[in-house]
Amino acid sequence: MPLSHSSVKFSHAVIVGLAAGLLGGLFGVGGGLIIVPGLVSLAGMDRRLAHGTSLAATLPIAAASLITYVSHGNVDWAIAFFVAIGAIVGAIVGTTLLHIIPKNVLIVIFVVTVLATATRLAVSSDSTGRTDLTVAMALLLIAVGLLAGTLAGLLGIGGGVIMVPAMVVVLGMVPAVAKGTSVAVIVPTAIMGTIRNRKKANVDIRVAAVCGGFGAASAVIGSTISDRLSDQLSNIMFAALLVFVAITQILSLRSKPAAKQPEPFPAID
Repeated sequence: MPLSHSSVKFSHAVIVGLAAGLLGGLFGVGGGLIIVPGLVSLAGMDRRLAHGTSLAATLPIAAASLITYVSHGNVDWAIAFFVAIGAIVGAIVGTTLLHIIPKNVLIVIFVVTVLATATRLAVSSDSTGRTDLTVAMALLLIAVGLLAGTLAGLLGIGGGVIMVPAMVVVLGMVPAVAKGTSVAVIVPTAIMGTIRNRKKANVDIRVAAVCGGFGAASAVIGSTISDRLSDQLSNIMFAALLVFVAITQILSLRSKPAAKQPEPFPAID
């Protein structure tokens, strides 16, 4: 089955990628929170295709962010391992549901998810660092990963909107370490989700490559800034970002499809 392609301007893909990379690196979310609304609103891409393309674009963004977080010692590999187990399985579930659930329902799920995340961050207390791993905690981490991976495959986001708050609020992890651990999990999740989306012809690889390539460059800047933020400011900024994205998606439920399509995405030699 041939891959699906969209009509997206090169400049739009670059803008979306740069913004997604900067904020993805800053908040450890992979960039999908910006890529999906950006491709739908700015570039006029079909929502389901935007979700699949977004997940592919988050891979280089998350990889670039991860390198920076690792260099600052802000990744908890033990936590990442258990979360990744659930996230990879969840990515398979999410990409399957993407072809079953109606578009408006996808938007509602997206909005509820980010608003719930913002609320949890707003009421979280100062982080003191996680306790030792136990069997119960390992099982909880796998469950968190399963939920995050499912939403990643379903909504085109990296899953960080679930993982970061869970690590900060439930496990008491320092935000910078939670973000670094989150992007460590996003990398295999994005790989699995993209493989599934390619098989279902639900990803525009050209747009994903441009968004992800430019996003990877700006992700390094965002990750570096994140390491210098206070825990309180980091949580407030993350919550504000989520509320903004939720508002834009609520407004999209009321908007009508544009009659004019953007110029075709030029071939990349």
